Amino acid sequence: MASNRPAPQTSFAPSEQQPDSFGYGKRQDEETWEEWNPTEDSLKPVRGRHRVGKQRGGGLARSSTVLGVGVIAAVSAGGMASAQTGKPPVSITLPDLPLISDDPEEEVGSATPLTQAGLSTADAEQGNSDAGEALRARIILQAERQQDQVDREARQAAATAAAKKAAEQAAKEREAARAKAEAAKEKAAEEARQKAEAERLAELARSFALPTSSYTITSTFGQSGALWSSGSHTGLDFAAPSGTPLKAVHSGTITEAGWNGSYGYLTKLKLDDGTEIWYAHQSSISVSVGQKVSTGEVIGRVGATGNVTGAHLHMEVKTSGGDGIDPMAWLRSKGLNP
Repeated sequence: MASNRPAPQTSFAPSEQQPDSFGYGKRQDEETWEEWNPTEDSLKPVRGRHRVGKQRGGGLARSSTVLGVGVIAAVSAGGMASAQTGKPPVSITLPDLPLISDDPEEEVGSATPLTQAGLSTADAEQGNSDAGEALRARIILQAERQQDQVDREARQAAATAAAKKAAEQAAKEREAARAKAEAAKEKAAEEARQKAEAERLAELARSFALPTSSYTITSTFGQSGALWSSGSHTGLDFAAPSGTPLKAVHSGTITEAGWNGSYGYLTKLKLDDGTEIWYAHQSSISVSVGQKVSTGEVIGRVGATGNVTGAHLHMEVKTSGGDGIDPMAWLRSKGLNP
């Protein structure tokens, strides 16, 4: 009959066997580990001056903090427990970062001083090694750029205003030149018109003549007074010595020659255009009805017959329709100046 093999003897009591977890119990070498229980005080951040430890080889920085010791101890114990219990080892990876140190003499984790934080490559190229100076330089540069922009806009606005002013001035000058040219043109046209009129009047003057000579104008057309039965003067009076020759103002036909009441001796000369010239208060008549006369031909003499106060020629001008017009204006329209 087969029998079971006796159980192997253990080198330590079951009560002394290290459990799966680490941090308490005994190792086979009887070295005692103290129990570690994290408390609120032990987990509080260490206050005071801290410096970042410089990285060492292997990825861990030298530190005297409890946290560092606890991590190392936990790693060691876990490895031993895994070896004794036969469980696969757990891979623990720590970030390759510097740890905080309480040692004031500990080297700083970063070699860059705070005064150089934020420096750009452009700052370094410009020789700026201080962050404050670099920031100041950037602010000044930005202000200068903004001022340059303001100056450019001001120059552009000034140039625009100057161009607008120049355009307005040029427009005013063009308008003034145009107005001057128009005025000169109008003046030239007026001078040409006056010249043509003068030539026309000169030509007419050669075909028209004043009714008498050595005279004085004593009464004009439309003048009011009790001397005239109509209440106003109907002709133009040429005061001259009795017997002064009277001439035909233009070529025409005699339509009346003789006595006519208040007009005294009266001669009527009808021109080719139908205008009729009356010669009143004559002392004598030298033509007869139906006779053709030429410009300047003597047709009678100055007298004081009819309703008069002295020797003179009373001249009237009638249109072809029989309306009386101003003899002074009519004579001037023919190039004559009584």
